[in-house]
Amino acid sequence: MMDNLEKIKGEVDSIIYRNEENGFAVLMLECDNDLITVVGEMGNVEEGEELVCTGEFTVHKKFGEQFKCSICERSLPQTAASIQRYLSSGVISGIGAVLAKRIVSKFGDDSLKVIENEPEKLTEIEGITHKKAKKISDEFKTTFAVRSLMIYLSGFDVPASVGIKAWKRWGDSAEAMIKSNPYVLCVFGVDLSFIKADAIAKSIGIKNTSKCRIEAGISCVLKENANAGHTCLPLDKFEEVSCKFLHINHKQFASVLKEQIEEENLFRYYKNGRPFISLREYYKAEDYISRRLSIMRECSFDNKIDFSQVIDLAEEENNITYEETQRKAINLALSQGFLVLTGGPGTGKTTTLNAIISLYQQQGMKVMIAAPTGRAAKRISDLTGFDAKTVHRLLEVKHVDGDMLSFVHDENNLLDCDVMIIDEMSMVDSCLFEALLRAVSVTCRLVLVGDSDQLPSVGAGNVLKDIIDSGVMPVVTLTEIFRQAQQSAIVINAHKIVNGEHIDLTEKNKDFFFFQRQSFFEIQNLVVELCKTRLPNAFGYSPFDNIQVLSPTRKGPSGTVEINKMLQSQLNPPAMGKSEVKTPLYTYRKGDKVMQTKNDYDIIWKKTEDEKTESGSGIFNGDIGIIIEVNKILQTVTIDFEGRVANYSLPMLDNLELAYAVTVHKSQGSEFDVVILTVFGGYDKLYYRNLLYTAVTRAKKLLIIIGTKRRVEFMIDNNRRTLRYTCLKNMLLEINSNEEEQQSFKS
Repeated sequence: MMDNLEKIKGEVDSIIYRNEENGFAVLMLECDNDLITVVGEMGNVEEGEELVCTGEFTVHKKFGEQFKCSICERSLPQTAASIQRYLSSGVISGIGAVLAKRIVSKFGDDSLKVIENEPEKLTEIEGITHKKAKKISDEFKTTFAVRSLMIYLSGFDVPASVGIKAWKRWGDSAEAMIKSNPYVLCVFGVDLSFIKADAIAKSIGIKNTSKCRIEAGISCVLKENANAGHTCLPLDKFEEVSCKFLHINHKQFASVLKEQIEEENLFRYYKNGRPFISLREYYKAEDYISRRLSIMRECSFDNKIDFSQVIDLAEEENNITYEETQRKAINLALSQGFLVLTGGPGTGKTTTLNAIISLYQQQGMKVMIAAPTGRAAKRISDLTGFDAKTVHRLLEVKHVDGDMLSFVHDENNLLDCDVMIIDEMSMVDSCLFEALLRAVSVTCRLVLVGDSDQLPSVGAGNVLKDIIDSGVMPVVTLTEIFRQAQQSAIVINAHKIVNGEHIDLTEKNKDFFFFQRQSFFEIQNLVVELCKTRLPNAFGYSPFDNIQVLSPTRKGPSGTVEINKMLQSQLNPPAMGKSEVKTPLYTYRKGDKVMQTKNDYDIIWKKTEDEKTESGSGIFNGDIGIIIEVNKILQTVTIDFEGRVANYSLPMLDNLELAYAVTVHKSQGSEFDVVILTVFGGYDKLYYRNLLYTAVTRAKKLLIIIGTKRRVEFMIDNNRRTLRYTCLKNMLLEINSNEEEQQSFKS
């Protein structure tokens, strides 16, 4: 704890604001006959409680002096007056101001002890029956258990929000569970870091070699790798990393791993004789996808009908001529209804998809179109004219107990559609694709559209590439660049890049420019100049609505963190009357462009359109919005995500970043009028062909690359595709091989 933090002690006089979800509160604390405004995560505090708050005094321009609380220690009120105030606050249902006064008048300073240990004495008070006395006592014990848990965790500097999540999950038994095994706090939904849980465990005497620690540690290793995109890890690498991370020997690792596999918390799968280990959710997802696609393939047998004449009529009606590969894709979609359509920019994927959708609808089929992000869904809607939704909105997120995300639509409540089309399929991870397959019938036609040369999904898995490589679905790859697209240097250079050809960086084209800069300082200055003056003045482009700066990395002088701070200072500087709120990484103020960095299914949003208000929940990784309000006293931020307006408390800002500049990975599925890409310095492993190709294909009207020619050429030459450990391809091949063997045996 920092030495300059202060402690204040007092009684809660009143609660000005409280967020039940994360424990953030604004209250007045009576300290030595003086009222102090205290803000911070303090849990479910009530009037009359005695608090010891550790933190620092700050001065707000509008609201004056406040005490920002980092750690809150609580104790039950001791005096009759404070007990009466505490009970009158409504902390226990059934006790209001009148009944609280009667209880305290009867039992004085012992009132809370009577409620907890001798509830039968409460019947001596008018209006309290034996049944009501028991109910009051039971509720007090529950409330006390919550308080006790908060007090216990605050001793380890654990945020109140973690305690609230633990309480909601395990109730009265939460504290006992945590004391016996602090690592339970690492589970999904509570999300305390392993390092923090490890510190708690060490302080209460849990040994490094304890089973619960090793179980949590090896799960942590798999989760961290899942965050990097891997659904599994080779056993040899997994063992090596885990033993080093946990400071244990290989025998101790093997013993716990064996038990975890037997209990099906972890799964082992052999690829070409090499064992791989997966967390339960990723193994189950890939196993389900492989089995379900094989079943759907059986149901989507070719009806042998040639739809050439139908396609001819569509050409005549739309005054268009489809090239041979496009006709093949349309024919396959109509005859089999089971297809992967892939290809680079300018090859006619949208035109082909339009024909497929239109002809499906002419046959009376109900078509649904989904995309992994809001921007991708809006883009495909604009391009095709057909309604599209995000996968999450299509499936409808629901809240349930347990570790895993759940949806309204699943195998017990199927989506009402005959055809499911998924655009930007390269972005769809294993768990999301599993959920979507569960929500459609086995006879539903399935068309997956994407570009396998782009970066894989942010979430774990490499679904599109694994499906293509397995051969389980027919694949049509569009390669011909159409005449109109040939006028675009963005399109031409994108295809050269993906083919490993160097591009001409000296040629100045109306939609593709390269600026040679030899230092971080020069790059930063040019980025600011382009965003602030040159592009807005020359073309009317806005850095908030039209321009997106991209970088391969978050770190370093040309990484997104530093560029964001620099652009914010120039595009949205502090000003009188403009409120702002600070986090460890960024300062956020009204007007800032921000991005959500983690799926949060609990965030409530409202959308008003044509005088109709729609509400829903969930803001997802990659969603970009504009801050429209900052409430300094409540420490809340209101953000408009392209029409969906959501309120963020201070702890929720941990999953937010400034978005004047974003990484190429975070830009997946989006298109921007103008892309400014910085390529300079950093680790070589971050600079490779796929990443450059993905960045280039994000630009619709104008692409500007700033950096060195040497770095651009290095990226084109470096064909190190993003390595992802997955099991899906092998599972699909294994099932197909078994089916072929059975078919051979039958014949």
